[in-house]
Amino acid sequence: MSLQSFGNVQMSNQIQPDQRELPWQLCRAVQKQWRACVLLALLVLISFGMAVQFDFVNWDDPWYVIQNPLIKSWHPENLQKVATQVVTRNYAPLTVFSFLLDHSVYGLWAGGYHLTNILLHLVNVVLVFLLITRLTQNRMLGWATAAVFAIHPVQVETVVWISSRKGLLSGAFILASLWYWLRKDRTLEQNTCGFLCFICALLSKALAVVVPAIVFCYDYWVAKVPFREAVKKQVFPGCCALLLLVITMLAQTSELGGVRDHFGMSKLELISVDSVIMSKYVQMLLWPGTRSVLYDPPTSGIIWNVTISVVCWLVAAILFVRMGKREPLILFAGATFILLLIPVLNLFPITTLMNDRYLYLPSVPFFALIFAGTMQLLERLRDRILVSVLPKKSRSGYFLPAVFGVLVLAMLTRFSWQTEHYLTIWRDGLTLWQYTSTQVPEIPVVQIQLANSYHSQGDSERAVSILRHALKQTEPDALDRERMQQKILEWSRVK
Repeated sequence: MSLQSFGNVQMSNQIQPDQRELPWQLCRAVQKQWRACVLLALLVLISFGMAVQFDFVNWDDPWYVIQNPLIKSWHPENLQKVATQVVTRNYAPLTVFSFLLDHSVYGLWAGGYHLTNILLHLVNVVLVFLLITRLTQNRMLGWATAAVFAIHPVQVETVVWISSRKGLLSGAFILASLWYWLRKDRTLEQNTCGFLCFICALLSKALAVVVPAIVFCYDYWVAKVPFREAVKKQVFPGCCALLLLVITMLAQTSELGGVRDHFGMSKLELISVDSVIMSKYVQMLLWPGTRSVLYDPPTSGIIWNVTISVVCWLVAAILFVRMGKREPLILFAGATFILLLIPVLNLFPITTLMNDRYLYLPSVPFFALIFAGTMQLLERLRDRILVSVLPKKSRSGYFLPAVFGVLVLAMLTRFSWQTEHYLTIWRDGLTLWQYTSTQVPEIPVVQIQLANSYHSQGDSERAVSILRHALKQTEPDALDRERMQQKILEWSRVK
């Protein structure tokens, strides 16, 4: 399988590199591909446009926006706090600053914040198209990857959840930095622009700490830069990433929220569970089923699942290394998928084992590989099976893009329907937690959030009833049990 070899499949899809392209001319790249970019923009707006009518949800939105004093003043002292303070266990000053901008324009109209999220996702979709197209020199492959990235149902949480702004903003800067850095010959200007985008990504979300490792893999495997030189290039970005990682770890001072059954597990146990979760992620990307804002993957009694998953991942690693000797982009894409998942595999403890939003950027190299493999199979089918059926001109000019286009269209149709169905679940907090309580009723925090939703609607009696039932039917730990009991006492007095 080759990611670059598809450039000669269809000459109309071939992209010739522009050696005159300067790093500040990202807009020029969009201008050159404006028709494809317009189609992608329409795809995003049609798929997610209705979210502008949605409200805030009681899942971090109160702390990031509604009750956050940092986003309500442009006073120099407040701006200093924006740059230095931690919000909901995350140091993400650029994300908080984006909420300050939104609040200055929209106040507390939730639709404005949703609109900003949608536009950021649109920017990311265009960046994915430009990046994959330039790396593979194939416009068809780049557009298909960007289109699926745009509307896949696992993206709903990242795009529609206002508090997930940090993933969208950091994603934009990560993709922009990679657009500048993933080149065999980088100029000083390109290195500078890539570094500035990388710093902005770090200040948006800690996920960006993996960017130096991704660029190193590209330099060493694809650009064939000597090992020591490739390492030297990433020393300073790596130190910046390490500093941000330390700040983020120090900010994780609270254990409230999410699912915390894994907190007492050893690193080996976590890696075992992660191998199963990563297999589920592959399944979610290929054949997404029912979505949920929280999942409760089993962490015990899964020895056979762990064994099968570990064997599969070892076999996949061997295959990728072997194929990577011939086509380094394949090995690079596989490594990028893993690297983008590493920060969310709980090697550094976080309060959830598994989420849809963790697949936002990893879905890019995943689908690039899937579509590259599909095009390779179709190319072989055209050359070997249809050699006696179609004239040579038809085989080279029409068969592959036509069949590939039909397959991509079928995939987009299915994903679009699933995205539209799940999107409406996020219209407000009560709808979200009513739905989630039907998917994972055993998670205590789900019942707490459902009770909070009813209480905010003025139905304290029902909220208390939900919490009392949850104390009996779920297995809350000491922290959640204490929260439930405090709320029951407080709301019972009000009632």
